[in-house]
Amino acid sequence: MKYGAKGNVALFRLTRGRIGGMWRISAGWRHPVPILLLEHVGRKSGKRFVTPLVYLADGERLIVVASQGGLAEHPQWFHNLQASPDAWVTLKRVGRRRVRARVADAAEKAELWPRMVALYADFETYQGWTDRDIPIVVLEPRS
Repeated sequence: MKYGAKGNVALFRLTRGRIGGMWRISAGWRHPVPILLLEHVGRKSGKRFVTPLVYLADGERLIVVASQGGLAEHPQWFHNLQASPDAWVTLKRVGRRRVRARVADAAEKAELWPRMVALYADFETYQGWTDRDIPIVVLEPRS
């Protein structure tokens, strides 16, 4: 998974999202979904990391899911954003922009979760594989 993500980031950057800008695996095979690149700072190392994520555009906000494929632990990028919520995203055809991350509250999640599952059905499968409540993260623009 780690090497696949690195390859996706490299192709996305090389082609400005023409390749690597859509997820075509599993539920995304028949209905490809958009990918953004999330640049975040490691909470322990201070290093910059880049993670490709499925996203939903909701006006100016971008919505992502900390599913980690249904594993028992939250993904590292989620913990990194909790420690340092200011980040960058790169979008196909839009380019790079600054965002601030926050976890959706219960009411927001109740509204956003069905939309995320409609976008990428595997999110529902991943929730069934884990006991943890998979968070939804809202990325809001910042100047």
